[in-house]
Amino acid sequence: MRWAGVCLATVLVALPMPAQPATEYRRQELVIPMRDGITLTAVALVPVTQKRPLPILLVRTPFGAAREIRDTSLPAQFRELAEDGYLFVVEDIRGRGGSGGSFVTMRAPDDPRNAPGTSEITDAWDTVAWLVKHLPSNSGKVGMLGTSYRGWLAAVAGVAPHPAVKAISPQAPMADTWLGDDFFQQGAFRQTQGALYAAFVEGGTGFEMPDADQFDFYLRLQTLDSIARFTGVSGQPSWRAFREHPARDAYWDGIALPRVLRRAAVPMLFVGGFYDEEDILGAPLGYRSAERADPRRWNRLVLGPWSHNMWIRPGGDSLGALKFGSATADHFRQRIQRPWFAHYLHGRGRADFPEVWAFEGGSNTWRTFGAWPVREARSRSLYLHPDGVLAFAPPRAHAPGDSSRLFDAWRADPHNPVPNLPRPDDGSGASTWLVQDQRFLGERSDVRRWTSAPLSSDLTVAGDVIAHLFASTTGTDADWVVKLIDVWPDSNGDERMRGYQLMINAGIMRGRYWRGFDRATPIPSGVVTPFTVDLHQHLYRIRKGHRLMVQVQSSWFPLYDRNPQRFVPNIFEAKATDFTAQEHRVWFSPQYPSHLTLPVLPEAVSR
Repeated sequence: MRWAGVCLATVLVALPMPAQPATEYRRQELVIPMRDGITLTAVALVPVTQKRPLPILLVRTPFGAAREIRDTSLPAQFRELAEDGYLFVVEDIRGRGGSGGSFVTMRAPDDPRNAPGTSEITDAWDTVAWLVKHLPSNSGKVGMLGTSYRGWLAAVAGVAPHPAVKAISPQAPMADTWLGDDFFQQGAFRQTQGALYAAFVEGGTGFEMPDADQFDFYLRLQTLDSIARFTGVSGQPSWRAFREHPARDAYWDGIALPRVLRRAAVPMLFVGGFYDEEDILGAPLGYRSAERADPRRWNRLVLGPWSHNMWIRPGGDSLGALKFGSATADHFRQRIQRPWFAHYLHGRGRADFPEVWAFEGGSNTWRTFGAWPVREARSRSLYLHPDGVLAFAPPRAHAPGDSSRLFDAWRADPHNPVPNLPRPDDGSGASTWLVQDQRFLGERSDVRRWTSAPLSSDLTVAGDVIAHLFASTTGTDADWVVKLIDVWPDSNGDERMRGYQLMINAGIMRGRYWRGFDRATPIPSGVVTPFTVDLHQHLYRIRKGHRLMVQVQSSWFPLYDRNPQRFVPNIFEAKATDFTAQEHRVWFSPQYPSHLTLPVLPEAVSR
């Protein structure tokens, strides 16, 4: 069957179209010269009847401008913006669509493959300069926006923006593709996304997957080298980069947004989703980068209950089994994005926008804050205890020689990895796996669980959740997957949510980077070793009567590649014989108090 691409492929097809606004558009194809002589192609939608000069809204894309604007129909994501009046332009970046030059994934400003004196920053500048001069009836003001890869392009355009650029909204930008966006998460390789990207975006064809269950497909291929050869991506630039740069080195640092974007040179509105399966770090990390130098208080952040790109589509009232009680995506586009652009591009309203808009899960309410993470949050430690107990009190000493009270152990077999979705996995759950009910793993002995007593009052998590594990292995490498889960009561009124185990936060860390992400180091076999696992951010209220659960496991397949568990210098070169079963232990003694740190809002702020 054809591997549809699930998440990534959704950016390559037309979005659902709502009823067209009253404005009619004509479609224009543009050819825009760059300073080094190559030309970029773009498509514009211009109102047929225009009473006054209008601002330009520019999207730069690697996915094909002609594909994104096929005719005179307005894409759904622009419908609310169109009510204020804009000239919409979508441009192919270098080497994509009809544009000249060569395509380089996330072309860094100082990439030696750039033409002399050019980068995505200068291409954006040259594009804006040409548009304000040659696109008829424009007001001389330009806004930029985009999601995912387009979000990264919008963000880097803000590094040195053309004077006509008055507002930029990077949405789910690829902020750090080694640390947590798209391709890696703290060293563990996102093999499904990596192979898909190399085949679809760089290869342009995709690949055939003969198995109905993608778990079977990836397990049968056994190694990353086998995956690359089967899918035909071995020679693609991104796959070569994965293989040649498995650790966080200068290559990944050079394209990471925090290195490139160091200030808010124009008003910026970062947008992201708490359940973004591709770029969960992008928005908060991009916001944090621009926040380092924002003397005019131009930098803003929106975080909603969304999967990847969910906010640009109509609705947004649910995700998987979760119901949000309102059309959150429509709310964002009409009540946040539209007035924000209208102020900076049309001069309407006041600039008294909140610093942060965030949707609080559990209570299903939009909230505003003066900073993110929330300043008022206080760190609380949630400890693992013997007998699967989870509590805010630290572990106590136990009788000498009673080793069963010091750790929990399990056999981790890479030939039988822990799935991230119920099987058979046909790919249909690719955008909802972060809200998947974790009860499907209830019978697995290689998933360890710790559960709290029912909460006596609501508890609101607001910010970064970090796991501090003390662990050991009989091997010399291991992956650590940690999940913070809201366990709903069996008596919950919503029948679908009774007993539901909802991941609030989750993360994976490749153990070989226990001494630093820039170098792989074998884990000392049999030695208790500290590991820090970033579970990312959330704003979520765990209700009174619910319980907290922490799960720890050593694989998350096929989403992430398997760890051989016996140290090899480069897992991309691991052979099938390198994968071995090992015993892992997580410790919870006074000497080795494994715990999670939660940023908890005080009761007064939680209301």
